[in-house]
Amino acid sequence: MNPMIKPRVVIAILVTAAIALGVQLAGPNISAFVTAILAGIATLLILTVGHKATYSIATSRPSPEAIVEAETRLVEAIGEPVLVATDGRVRLANAAARTLLGAHIVDEDMRLAIRHPAAAERLAPGAPDGAVELIGLGGRDQRVQMRVATIAPTQRVIHLVDQTTSYAAERARVDFVANASHELRTPLAAILGFIETLDDDKAGSDPEVRGRFLGVMFKEARRMQRLIDDLISLSRIEAEKYQLPETAVALGSVIEEVAGELRDDDGGRRADLVLNIDRGVPLVSADRAQISQVVHNLVSNAYKYGRHGAPVTIRLAQEGNLLRLSVSDEGDGIAPEHLPRLTERFYRVDSGRSRSIGGTGLGLAIVKHIVERHRGRLEIVSKRGVGTTVSMLLPISAPVTKTS
Repeated sequence: MNPMIKPRVVIAILVTAAIALGVQLAGPNISAFVTAILAGIATLLILTVGHKATYSIATSRPSPEAIVEAETRLVEAIGEPVLVATDGRVRLANAAARTLLGAHIVDEDMRLAIRHPAAAERLAPGAPDGAVELIGLGGRDQRVQMRVATIAPTQRVIHLVDQTTSYAAERARVDFVANASHELRTPLAAILGFIETLDDDKAGSDPEVRGRFLGVMFKEARRMQRLIDDLISLSRIEAEKYQLPETAVALGSVIEEVAGELRDDDGGRRADLVLNIDRGVPLVSADRAQISQVVHNLVSNAYKYGRHGAPVTIRLAQEGNLLRLSVSDEGDGIAPEHLPRLTERFYRVDSGRSRSIGGTGLGLAIVKHIVERHRGRLEIVSKRGVGTTVSMLLPISAPVTKTS
């Protein structure tokens, strides 16, 4: 045989000739003959391409070093902590895992790298794959879900997912529903109780008793109405939190407008309200109705918790590229341990006093969400026996066409 002729080519030619001969013996059918020729060509191509593919695979197999490098790049590209273990020891750990657990974890036993009782049980030899929650890994309040998967008889992948934020959000949601239900149940129970009492012929026929009971019922109904209004307002603000206001607003005019409304509504405290507004301050991009709500809430709080007859001061001034709007009272002040939680929904320093003066526990939560929507900052400073100052700092707006 001519050495230049490949055995595979000879095989393909023989296959083609055999198919063609069989077709011709079966009958004079030109289309079958053409089909046989094409089949032979296809066989030749398959043999040739198959030989080349086999040769390519055999000659381009990556080295062990290249495989390790590719695995390392893949693991490092994942933002969450990931570890790859072989024979129970950590072979690879990305930057997120080293930050959480320490740089020493590479080449360490998995159960020593992830020091947690629940993790040790899941990482033990022969333990089934799956997920387990680790509470306290990386921090006292941190909650991490550890997912373990076997990718080869001696290799396992450990994926750590931080669920602290989602757990806190779920906890806040559950607490919110529970608190809202409690706040609504209390006045509703009072109203129902007084209705049952008034339904009694003897109690209901006494004008003095009936008047006193109806007054309490009206007060509790108004309290429920304020709470529902605040809940609706908070829901609306949260729905718009990603929509940055585009209207240029003069904060000074908003403050003067709100001050006029408060002086009309609170005749007994009208002399206590003091305005200290710098003239000529720039405009801010804002929602005028929401800024008005902030001023209303802050001044109402200052009236409630400040000393009767002491001034409540509203200030407006420019600080660099920000405008500071602050409301100060002269009251008992707030203890430092309460300050970080004042903007939580339904959080009260003194629950009994807050309810007795008509507070819903949502005022500062509403203020916080409005400030966040405006990309601003909320500051609360208080000193016991001196008073409290709540400030809203908003960025000065760029020139816009719409003005309010």
